[in-house]
Amino acid sequence: MSAQVIDGKAFAAKVRGQVAEGVSKLRADHDLVPGLAVVLVGEDPASEVYVRSKGKMTVEVGMKSVEHRLDADTSEADLLAVIKSLNEDASIHGILVQLPLPKHLNEDLVINSIDPAKDVDGFHISNVGLLGTGQKSMVPCTPLGCLMMLRDHHGSLSGLDAVVVGRSNIVGKPMAQLLLGDSCTVTIAHSRTKDLPDVVRRADIVVAAVGRPEMVPGDWIKPGATVIDVGINRLDAPEKGEGKTRLVGDVHYESAAAVAGAITPVPGGVGPMTIACLLANTLTACCRANGLPEPEGLTA
Repeated sequence: MSAQVIDGKAFAAKVRGQVAEGVSKLRADHDLVPGLAVVLVGEDPASEVYVRSKGKMTVEVGMKSVEHRLDADTSEADLLAVIKSLNEDASIHGILVQLPLPKHLNEDLVINSIDPAKDVDGFHISNVGLLGTGQKSMVPCTPLGCLMMLRDHHGSLSGLDAVVVGRSNIVGKPMAQLLLGDSCTVTIAHSRTKDLPDVVRRADIVVAAVGRPEMVPGDWIKPGATVIDVGINRLDAPEKGEGKTRLVGDVHYESAAAVAGAITPVPGGVGPMTIACLLANTLTACCRANGLPEPEGLTA
């Protein structure tokens, strides 16, 4: 068996196209332009690249893009003041504070200072609670992207056995809640799980989000299962030259692809969906703020 490759890059382009259509309709019918504000504290190189990419794609789908770049030694009070001003700005529908923050800043305090209705990352404690109780919320972007791809591949997920490997607040826990919401039977597994290979082997859907390179080998995968690999890990690649690296996921791709029915690659799988779903969440937030119907196919 050779697994079908789930092309996240192509799927993300499709989602961005849907968002652009939604934005165009809001402009034409209601004279509304969704606005996304990104706050970056410090000069982390990876964050810089990510923020630039977000800004570019925000403009490409027709949204308003705002960036606040603050010095690494910015005080907590000054950062909270910026967030307060964005909370009060009616032209801003989504607020994202780029993580990680410098160590002198309290991430929980900062995240929970964002208006939950504008929390397009879905990290605010109110959104976490709403998701956990099956109510309407802003959903974290990466799990939302995984859910979209799974729905596209399977149609209905009802009754399928799903194992989420990883219990982070950003991916593992919300992913499990979303799968429960689609009537899967869900197990959250992690590094302390007893008989982890056997737990994974019974799954129709495996979502690997543990942050360990190639931790899940092919012989853990049930034949025909769908494998969603959230991991992005850098390994040395001396064959490419001194100091070169290669990107791998949390799943050993070659061995898993030989067994699975479908699999996401790394890179080019889940990664592109994260920004696409950030834009989708911003469109959703704008619609909710103005009492308009939510965009079809872009929410949980």
